[in-house]
Amino acid sequence: MTQQIRRAPRLSHPVFNPLFGNNSTRFIEAARAGMCVPFLASLLPTMSAECVPQITVEPVITVSKKRTLTANHPPQRPWIPLTRPNRTRPTCIFTVMCYNVLCDKYATRQMYGYCPSWALDWEYRKKGILDEIRHYAADIISLQEVETDQFYNFFLPELKHDGYDGIFSPKSRAKTMAENDRKYVDGCAIFYRTAKFSLIKEHLVEFNQLAMANAEGSDNMLNRVMPKDNIGLAALLRTKEAAWDNGVPSDPAQVQQPILVCTAHIHWDPEFCDVKLIQTMMLSNELRSILDQAGQSFRPGHKPDSSNVQLLLCGDFNSLPDSGVIEFLTSGRVAADHRDFKDLAYKSCLQKISGCDKPNEFTHSFKLASAYSEDIMPYTNYTFEFKGIIDYIFYSKQSMVPLGLLGPLSPEWFKEHKVVGCPHPHVPSDHFPLLVELEMTPTVGTSNGLISRR
Repeated sequence: MTQQIRRAPRLSHPVFNPLFGNNSTRFIEAARAGMCVPFLASLLPTMSAECVPQITVEPVITVSKKRTLTANHPPQRPWIPLTRPNRTRPTCIFTVMCYNVLCDKYATRQMYGYCPSWALDWEYRKKGILDEIRHYAADIISLQEVETDQFYNFFLPELKHDGYDGIFSPKSRAKTMAENDRKYVDGCAIFYRTAKFSLIKEHLVEFNQLAMANAEGSDNMLNRVMPKDNIGLAALLRTKEAAWDNGVPSDPAQVQQPILVCTAHIHWDPEFCDVKLIQTMMLSNELRSILDQAGQSFRPGHKPDSSNVQLLLCGDFNSLPDSGVIEFLTSGRVAADHRDFKDLAYKSCLQKISGCDKPNEFTHSFKLASAYSEDIMPYTNYTFEFKGIIDYIFYSKQSMVPLGLLGPLSPEWFKEHKVVGCPHPHVPSDHFPLLVELEMTPTVGTSNGLISRR
């Protein structure tokens, strides 16, 4: 069916997009009563327009409601093999995805004006997001910006059909809202393939609560860090026989390896780089406590040994590779006078959070490595105003080895189709999902519950 839009005064001149030269004509509004805004075919066309001569005083434009796309789907992202698994013994092999799906309430025309409105609509985008998740079929899926209602009524039931179960928590603000408003609050989710993993326990990390508890009289902690309601979510998982390759360990205790999977969404604003770094430090400290507790539970009656529980940390850290956040996570330390602290008085409360007695730096004891490097993935977030790496998958480098990972979308496709940013009709979020295959080094379990690394 077509819609008849009666033309008002004739357009006096077209509007040119300076990004693409004089061939990028876009028409401005012709009338208040009816508006036609055809886009250049190569710039995400959303409709086809046809002038139909009529024996009338005013000509009529016939506009088809059918969406027409001339941009081809981007080519498949390449799989990049890194190393071969160890075939001399049973090994635990699994894949992990990290994906910020772009919550519906953030997907506005004001923010993403280059994307046609129908391609921003959640009913359209959610199909592409689910298709992408199903296509890569990771064993562990870490999602950010998942709306509460969409987790319970879309993602969870859909992925349960595919053999997953999952956990979720909204941002802390949800606790203060009415039930009807609460369902639109976004948060973090973790899904796991039930054939390979079972859930032991879930943990919520609320940064605003931790900031309040560790303020130590710091006005900056109370005024800058505490109001931000970002969260981290952790799932303590245990492997099943199906997670093992090349046979299963002979010791039943060894088959059930514990893994702590954490997803986080760190504050976004570049003006609050101090908040990003402090949230990451608080997350690290909480994960240490969770691992210590888990180590005790796997070795009852013994001193906690968290080295027996492997850590997998995924998320949108809203931080570039040269930031204090990534320096802290990958090197295990950050200077007390790091520029990201903005010379604000945090030292006393951060010493409490860090548990470090060194006066000039804050540390953590994890040995983490990033699955992706800048030369492999030049950007994980791709918009008109910003293109960079802010999403990460960190793994315990002493016990896990990346076997391969998903490469980037083709830069040539972006250039050829003049795609200035995402979302796009073929790319449902402004973030690209990360995917890595990991091999976990087995540990030795004994009948008395002692577990040690081989």
